Formats: sequence, structure tokens, C-alpha cells
Amino acid sequence: MSLRYKNYIFDFGKVIVEFEPEIMLSPYINDASDRELVGKVVFDRIYWDKLDAGTITDDEVIAAISARLPERLRKPAIAAYQNWYRNLPFIDGMCEFVEKIKNEGGKLFLLSNISKGFAENYALVEGFDRLFSLFDGLVFSGPLGKIKPDTKIFKHLLDTYGISAEDSVFIDDNVSNIMGARTVNISGYLFDRDLEKLEKELFLN
Repeated sequence: MSLRYKNYIFDFGKVIVEFEPEIMLSPYINDASDRELVGKVVFDRIYWDKLDAGTITDDEVIAAISARLPERLRKPAIAAYQNWYRNLPFIDGMCEFVEKIKNEGGKLFLLSNISKGFAENYALVEGFDRLFSLFDGLVFSGPLGKIKPDTKIFKHLLDTYGISAEDSVFIDDNVSNIMGARTVNISGYLFDRDLEKLEKELFLN
């Protein structure tokens, strides 16, 4: 088999790793109803959209979380928030799939809406540093201040790493982000967790 494209641009959450509040909260909160309550607060998009854009700090999020939760849940909720990136299991088979692209000569890039905190700390997590070492470029929205599906973040990746849109494919689980990539002539693939189908799209027989 040979590669269909030269450049393979991956999203992170729900493409390379699971991003499920239940998984991230379970090490810190035993009771299911408490996890549900805390999850609605800790993973509220009112914070995470700003984290992705780099317009809110971790300390500000922690203060907001504390204000919305009963005192008995504040400590475990904060622990879950501070350690969320340590509780992101890889999607089954994805690491091997990424390695296969690399071994076939493809260029790998990561393009993720994700916080400054993750960008600063991912290397502390076993497995992430090794996986990311396979990539030819990493673009995180938080430090950059640009987010998908804005075309600016896709153009930033293309310009920074000197790659051609026409030779590239973007794999994401969000339709809006796929459309943003296509706006700048990057091919898009909407990931549905079916690795066999993805391989058929990205590889030539």
C-alpha cells in the first residue's frame, strides 16, 4: 500500500485520544451523581472555548468552578481539572495507525483546539511525548490565539511548515472544522472511529 497524500493533519481529542468527562472524573469522584454534577461545571464550554482561544487562565477557571460547586466537591473537581490531560486514553489502534503513516514516508501534523496548559504540560504524560515525537509539526490553538474552524489557523499551519494544501488531508471529528480546512483547499476526513475505513481513504492499494 502507498500513501494518498503527503501531509496528514490530525485533530487530537476524539481522534487520537478519548475525551470523555466520565473517564477524566472517575479517578477523583466515586459517586456517579457527583460526577455528573461536577462534569457539567468542570467541562462547561463557557470555560473550554476560552481555554481553546487562550483568553482565560487556569486560575480563573478554577475560581469559577469553585464558585459553582458545593464545598465538598471543590477539591476533587479542581484535582480533576488540573489533571484532565493525564486521563486521556488513546483511541484503540490510533497510535499504530499514526506510526504506519510515518513509516510509509508521510508527514504528520497535529492541529488541535486545546489550552495553553496542555501545550505546556503534555510532555509530562507517558505516551504523549513519544507519540508527538513522530510529528513534523504541532499547532495548539491556546498559545496561538487562533481556533478551528477559522481559516487563519489552517493557513498558519501551512505557512509555518511550508506544506501544500493540495497535498494535505485533515482528520477531525467535527464537521465545522472539516469545512474550515476545505476552505483553504485541504482535503478533509470526518473521523467516525472506524480505522479500517480511514485507512482505505488515506492509503492507495
